[in-house]
Amino acid sequence: MQMVETVGRALSAASRALMLAGAAGLVVMTLIIGWQVFGRYVLNDSPSWSEQASLVLMIWYVSFAAAAGVRLGFHIRISALADSLPGAWPGRLKIASLLVIALVGVAMAAWGGELIARTWSHSIPTLGLPRGFAYLPLPISGALMTLFAAEQIFEIATGAKRHAASGED
Repeated sequence: MQMVETVGRALSAASRALMLAGAAGLVVMTLIIGWQVFGRYVLNDSPSWSEQASLVLMIWYVSFAAAAGVRLGFHIRISALADSLPGAWPGRLKIASLLVIALVGVAMAAWGGELIARTWSHSIPTLGLPRGFAYLPLPISGALMTLFAAEQIFEIATGAKRHAASGED
């Protein structure tokens, strides 16, 4: 059980880091857009890099927040049907939905990696960065979504207390 608690703590730390990175990305993007508006309307010279930088940041922080949402349970879900079912059915439906989330995570990791490989040689002209850099969070978030879903499936299957090692919930 010590290993399960260690993995739980590591996944909890990863989830917190994703949320902090997502929040920081949102703040930085807001500052960039503010600078763009100031440049356009006050200086009459809008920075050419601001729109692309904002788009890249949005891909990053949305991907990270989506992965954290799987672990923290703030992703979109409708549980009225599952909650109304008798016996073990709610747990079975929860496991089925987590399996779908895990498969989506695997697809994001695999195809996100392929997207990075295919676009790395292309440049984002206004930023001077490889286009693949913008897509780096896709396989990272996909892999973490898969791990977070697997953790929850394990907890449901074993009856383990959710995040007991990390002090959450």
